[in-house]
Amino acid sequence: MRPTFPEVELALLARWPETRLEPSLDRIQALCDVMGDPQNAYRVIQLTGTNGKTSTSRMIDSLLTALGLRTGRFTSPHLQRINERICLDGEPLTDEQFVDAYADVAVYADLVDQSQEHPLSFFETLVGMAYAAFADAPIDVGVVEVGMGGTWDATSVAHPDVAVVTPIGIDHSNYLGTSITDIAIEKSGIIKPGSRAVFGRQADAVLEVLVR
Repeated sequence: MRPTFPEVELALLARWPETRLEPSLDRIQALCDVMGDPQNAYRVIQLTGTNGKTSTSRMIDSLLTALGLRTGRFTSPHLQRINERICLDGEPLTDEQFVDAYADVAVYADLVDQSQEHPLSFFETLVGMAYAAFADAPIDVGVVEVGMGGTWDATSVAHPDVAVVTPIGIDHSNYLGTSITDIAIEKSGIIKPGSRAVFGRQADAVLEVLVR
């Protein structure tokens, strides 16, 4: 039986919260594996940083749309409704589309839950939903904002064609480290071999980390 939107939202919120973190991509990689690696079906622009990630994501999305490309955008957190996190062509998924995205992923998420030491988190499941919805659309480019950090963020299961680092400051120090260089090291994890890197204005200490 197809779930309702409120049922989907409750099912997602019943999972591990976004604040419960583990330095591992094993669960999200397992989910993407059983779904056929949807994150590899389109080009990806991934963003990290401390300030301006969501506004920069929206600007990139608008520029790509103006060029005639079909886009998907994943951002967090949402302001009012959970649908805001997953957008197609600049617009949040409708309630019906969001339910469809969840239904497409749910059976695979259950398989992963059973095979891993810990079940998929709220955020990991949403990332899987976004990547699958983007592949189903299909889109040309995914604009993907990390939830926190970079190296171990679930969005990093994708290999970005372009890695964007907005200005880095001290944030989430209880998770990412207490110094700006520690935080920069974690966020620099989105820069993969073969990716083009684009940096916002950075402190000298941060820039030294990013260009290593």
